Amino acid sequence: MPQHITVSDYNAQWPLKFSEEKQAISAILKENCIAIYHIGSTSVKGLAAKPVIDIMAVVRSLERADAVEKDFAEAGYEYLGEFGIPGRRYLRKGGDERTHQIHIFQADDLHNIIRHLAFRDFLRTHAKERAKYAKLKKQLAKDFPYDIDGYCAGKEEFVRKTEERALSIYDDSWDKLYIAARKVQYKRQLSQYIDAGTVSAALLTDKGNIYVGVCIDTACSLGMCAERNAIANMITCGENKIMKIVAVMPDGRAGMPCGACRELMMQLNNSAVGTEILCDYDTKTTKKLAELIPDWWNV
Repeated sequence: MPQHITVSDYNAQWPLKFSEEKQAISAILKENCIAIYHIGSTSVKGLAAKPVIDIMAVVRSLERADAVEKDFAEAGYEYLGEFGIPGRRYLRKGGDERTHQIHIFQADDLHNIIRHLAFRDFLRTHAKERAKYAKLKKQLAKDFPYDIDGYCAGKEEFVRKTEERALSIYDDSWDKLYIAARKVQYKRQLSQYIDAGTVSAALLTDKGNIYVGVCIDTACSLGMCAERNAIANMITCGENKIMKIVAVMPDGRAGMPCGACRELMMQLNNSAVGTEILCDYDTKTTKKLAELIPDWWNV
């Protein structure tokens, strides 16, 4: 039986359903998982949508994602490979009355990752376009109630033009930094005295380069924070001006640099007070370094 296409008004339960499924997906992908995002129309507050939760998972390795196909099947998902988009793994759940879709991309496929996030955030912040999209989808659902190809073709031009506009104004720097930090974040047991990698960091310089680092924890006070490691890599390569920096905690959340790292950043150059520090990745909340180290001793 063909899929029945229905478009419903926004439902506040959709984000909750995403959060529940996110936990299940994380448990399947384990350490291969870098990030999981709620995308598509159900991720946009106030937007009418097909009641299908679209999820984008970013992984270190697609091959390792393929290796857990059976685990996804046990969770109710069909594993359909690329399904028309090179470098993607597409999964769906719910049969003809679909409930969830997963789009898995490898972390270096920034083009596909960023375009999905840009489109989502554009609709979240542009009410006029959001209303236009909702009206279009409701009409298409009436015109093509059992024709998913006709439904998708009908909204193709709107999606393409909106994505182009979204990408033209979207700031992808925090996404690139977060993914870069997560790519290197995994535990290394170097010896009986030293382990590393449970916290990671990534920074963006004024020249547009990204440097990463991980924490080094030792049996005595010889280790260093992930932020200081990333800064050391930057200095080694001849740079000293940080525009943005993120530290990622073991649970994947952004964390604040310690006092020593703040002091080091302040001493790097005269414009360091303006360095942006990510406080929360989901909301892209930031603080300037000057806010974290007020009344600095040399001002």
